[in-house]
Amino acid sequence: MEKVKVGVIGCGNISDIYFKNCSTGITIELVACSDLNKELAKHKATQYNIPLALPVNQLLTSPEIDLVINLTPPSVHAEISIQALKNDKHVYSEKPLAVNLEDGASIVKLAEEKQLLAGSAPDTFLGSGIQTCQQLIQKGEIGVPLAATAFMMKSGPEQWHTNPEFFYQVGGGPLFDMGPYYLTALIQLLGPINSVVASAKINSHERVIKTGEKQGRSINVETPTHYSGTLEFKNGPIATMSMSFDVAATDTPPMEIYGTEGTLKVPDPNTFGGPIFIKKKGEDNWREIELEYPYTENCRGLGVMDMISSIKYNTPFRANSQLAYHVLETMHAFHKSSNSGERATLQSHCKPSPLLVENSKLEPK
Repeated sequence: MEKVKVGVIGCGNISDIYFKNCSTGITIELVACSDLNKELAKHKATQYNIPLALPVNQLLTSPEIDLVINLTPPSVHAEISIQALKNDKHVYSEKPLAVNLEDGASIVKLAEEKQLLAGSAPDTFLGSGIQTCQQLIQKGEIGVPLAATAFMMKSGPEQWHTNPEFFYQVGGGPLFDMGPYYLTALIQLLGPINSVVASAKINSHERVIKTGEKQGRSINVETPTHYSGTLEFKNGPIATMSMSFDVAATDTPPMEIYGTEGTLKVPDPNTFGGPIFIKKKGEDNWREIELEYPYTENCRGLGVMDMISSIKYNTPFRANSQLAYHVLETMHAFHKSSNSGERATLQSHCKPSPLLVENSKLEPK
């Protein structure tokens, strides 16, 4: 079987799980990696038996590479993705698709013009947890969805990350860092978003790194660290969503969907598995739901495998750029609404991606 040849740009912390998960497929061949830190790229190439460690421009222009996995910092996601597309390569990026809307739109348009696939993390919605929840809602297990809540309430990555500066720059913060997981899951479960009313705030303009060689250094905070908003969906439901790096402790569930006949407790959308619980009208206790789909562990790179399946077998590509752009516009709508004090209406549209086939793998045996 002819494999799709893949090059990875960006060999930082997130790259290891991609190298690990993408190195065993029968339809994918990792042929090169690249990083501005040339020694780091060489180290990863040796560690994961990748033939070549190339300069970024050479990887982007290599005729041997069909698909680029873009794991660079958010500020250069668009630049790398656009260059990959211009060089006739499919591209899959870490989230978000881009930092600004203009660049995100350029990626979507260029991919369509080139008849190439462009996609973006998160791919956690392809895991068993969100897939099973999507199936339950489509089957009417909680009736008609009316509302939802989504909460990511943490104390900030400077508590554990050794290089957390980018989390507090434009394109970072709790919304751009973690919001794509929650928004993608909400769109899969409830459909596209129509409008956002929100507030955003920087509660402290300085953060202090707590671990690693930079421990004790201060970070200048350039982006909001707490967001609260109301999302109105085109199909009718209304969701309350809060994203924060300012919370010391909480017991709020990550996500719940409220229907006419019951409530669904959705697992953390930054994970691939469960647990899932449901409670219907008249029932006294929550019931845990058995997961109906594969992929319960950390399967980052699953979106790449779905892209390769689409390239080779013309199957639906689920972590696509239209979905990622709709998520990006929603995040910008939080800022727009907060700055103006008014409702921000979205212009983009997307469809929830179709479910995977139950109990089957993306990659054929």
